[in-house]
Amino acid sequence: MELFRSRLLIRYLITEMIPSFLIGVISFVSILLMFQALRLTEFVLIHGVEIETIGRIMMYLSISFLPVIFPMSLIFTVLLTYSRLSADSEIVAMRSSGISMASILSPAVLFSLAVAILSAQTSFQLAPWGNRKFEVLINKLANAKASVAIKEGTFSEGFFDLVIYANEVDNEKGLLKDVFIYDERDPNVPLTIIAQSGLMSQKESDEYQSAQIKLLKGNLHRIAKGRHTKLNFDEYDILLSTPIKQNVRSKSMPSLTFDELNQLMRDKKIEEKKRRRVVAEYHKRWALAFACILFALVGVGLGIRKNRRSARSNGIVLSLVVIVGYWVIYVSSESLVRGGASFPPGLAMWIANFLFIIASFFSLKRVWN
Repeated sequence: MELFRSRLLIRYLITEMIPSFLIGVISFVSILLMFQALRLTEFVLIHGVEIETIGRIMMYLSISFLPVIFPMSLIFTVLLTYSRLSADSEIVAMRSSGISMASILSPAVLFSLAVAILSAQTSFQLAPWGNRKFEVLINKLANAKASVAIKEGTFSEGFFDLVIYANEVDNEKGLLKDVFIYDERDPNVPLTIIAQSGLMSQKESDEYQSAQIKLLKGNLHRIAKGRHTKLNFDEYDILLSTPIKQNVRSKSMPSLTFDELNQLMRDKKIEEKKRRRVVAEYHKRWALAFACILFALVGVGLGIRKNRRSARSNGIVLSLVVIVGYWVIYVSSESLVRGGASFPPGLAMWIANFLFIIASFFSLKRVWN
């Protein structure tokens, strides 16, 4: 009889948690995308990027956010579900009918296990794919619309680490007239370039896209070791950005897959600083997946409250407190690795989880009996 009731309870609560979890995922993705709203608006208004491309950027960003979103959505779901059960006295009814606390806890544990497996799979495969697509697309947009950032008759600073000025600018054709460029990408040998005209152009292939300026009829001034050198030219090409190729070396840490991280950790030639970052990235993803289970346990303990009238209203507030608390510890631990501390990088990424294991124990102990 107990087994039959447990199966019904598991089906009942998981059926209730799934819609809340999906709502949580959509809500938190929307919140994180709001922080990118200014940047996306700049692409539309200044760079003239099409709405379809903005949609692709939002999709790639949303996918890259998923490993972080899943634990946040789970604590939100579990807290709301068990707070509602507590507020409606369903927990009291279950205990009165002989259902054990372990049976009441089991739906949250089973659901969190499923989300943890999904989170791990997403962290090592889907999210790196989305992050990489975002990196490549942003690079292409920056290069394809480079000339739009140059304002006529204005010194444009921070333009691919250049200071550039042009009396006349034709953004549609990429034409510049009376051009002045100060290039300090190599601080030891800064360049000052003056030209009668210039032409913005892009080079594109399946693997990369880069931008350059072809300068016509001008001179180049270089100062090195206190000596001034002047060179006249008919044509001079300035490469604005290094082509971003789709291989392991050019990928950022969030874009590395499970196999690529393992390969780098086995590489004996890798420098120690990078190795620590790779190890930290590897353990970070496993820690985030395991956090789903801890969040579920903490959520059950906080959701079942003796003051039933305040349980429902406090669900959302408590979920936010748990999320903020976890991420403060998590970011602080990650800073140990980035700051070059001698603390083991793998262990650092599990500090927040260790503390939440203790928190989940006391949270459940309070309501177990």
